[in-house]
Amino acid sequence: MLDKKLYTNGQKTQELIDNKLTYFFKNGKVKAEGTYENELMTGEWKFYRETGQLWQVGNFENGKKNGSWVRYDKNNQLEYEEEFVNDKKIK
Repeated sequence: MLDKKLYTNGQKTQELIDNKLTYFFKNGKVKAEGTYENELMTGEWKFYRETGQLWQVGNFENGKKNGSWVRYDKNNQLEYEEEFVNDKKIK
């Protein structure tokens, strides 16, 4: 079950609309967003820095990391890429 809390400033921590779940930073910027089905993260998810910059993009299957994950540095350059199968890093 999702946590329905607010930050002390009144900003919501998350929002679920249909099957899209969005997490927020205290400043209101998006922290992470992706598909949420059967109470599990699934499909492609994007994670952001508090500045709003894209930080990571990865895939989930049944709530576990699965497939390609990429991370970007603060200059928006590819920092590294990993591969996961059932939450285990294979590359």
